[in-house]
Amino acid sequence: MADGPYKFIRDGDGKVSRVIRVGTRKSQLARIQTDSIVEKLKGLHPDVNFEIVAMSTTGDKILDTALSKIGEKSLFTKELENALEKNEVDLVVHSLKDLPTVLPVGFTIGAVLKRENPYDAVVLHPKNKGKRLDALVNKSVIGTSSLRRAAQLKRRFPHLEFKDIRGNLNTRLKKLDEKDDFSAIVLAAAGLRRMGWENRISQILGPEDCMYAVGQGALAVEVRARDRDILEMVSVLNDSDTVLSCIAERAFLKHLEGGCSVPVAVYTEVKNSQIYMTGAVFSLDGSDSLKETMQTSISSDNQTEEQEKVDEKVQRVGITALKVSGAAQDAAVKLGVDLGNLLLSKGAKEILTVARQLNDAR
Repeated sequence: MADGPYKFIRDGDGKVSRVIRVGTRKSQLARIQTDSIVEKLKGLHPDVNFEIVAMSTTGDKILDTALSKIGEKSLFTKELENALEKNEVDLVVHSLKDLPTVLPVGFTIGAVLKRENPYDAVVLHPKNKGKRLDALVNKSVIGTSSLRRAAQLKRRFPHLEFKDIRGNLNTRLKKLDEKDDFSAIVLAAAGLRRMGWENRISQILGPEDCMYAVGQGALAVEVRARDRDILEMVSVLNDSDTVLSCIAERAFLKHLEGGCSVPVAVYTEVKNSQIYMTGAVFSLDGSDSLKETMQTSISSDNQTEEQEKVDEKVQRVGITALKVSGAAQDAAVKLGVDLGNLLLSKGAKEILTVARQLNDAR
């Protein structure tokens, strides 16, 4: 039975309980990620029934084109958001890096969970077992559909060649193992770890080799902005350090007007009540780059009474983080914008414009 937008069910004993429908992509990784969040919510709300609704997205269907060429900002999110808009689901689980920095009106990210390892990982063809990228033979082909990874790795390992590889994790590993097209592929470590495939990781690429994508390694829960009770329910999942790091990263990307089709990378650390953030932009071949680091304080000790009253309910770069200090969130946004401005003042726009044009022409 339904009551307004809410759905309830009655069990055999006549007990009525609320049903909350959770939208997800159909891939195995998406299901694992969604199940982990539903388990947490079930533990906090044992009287609520959580139903998982899986669907395919445009990004899951178009597998013969590089992501950066499709040019659609919400490749992996649009169908899920349509379901959210039509009240077919009540919340949606995403990888944060798939969500654009500006969300459609009426939606917000109500939770950003504690970040998994945000770095990229190298998975080798079985014949190269035990090697690292620098030990692969000249002109070895590395599979990645990310301009960000390719730009940085071309710069760092000029003896290697890079080719697009698409598909979900299972598909990519199959393409690597069963054919001879690739010597290795580069994937997000977080996904491999969530799938239980850590044994396939031969090398984790640290920031000196390959800085990561904005929001990489973090899961996000998207909700309807007007559903205050759902927003409240998911807000307990927020991890403050991850929320603040990702707000800073998203503000940086938004200020640079970056997206899938340009190589923008970040590296963020929170320690001793400070956020340290390194941001970089690259030309497609990695030969041209700009990289800068800035920091800001997110300590609540030295906040004035005025700052204490900063509204945490405001949406910042698509995120509404209840239970995280509003002043700290504002500081994170400012850090991202300031770092973006610093790179723009040194010529980032020119690098990104050329990268975009070259990518469009590919």
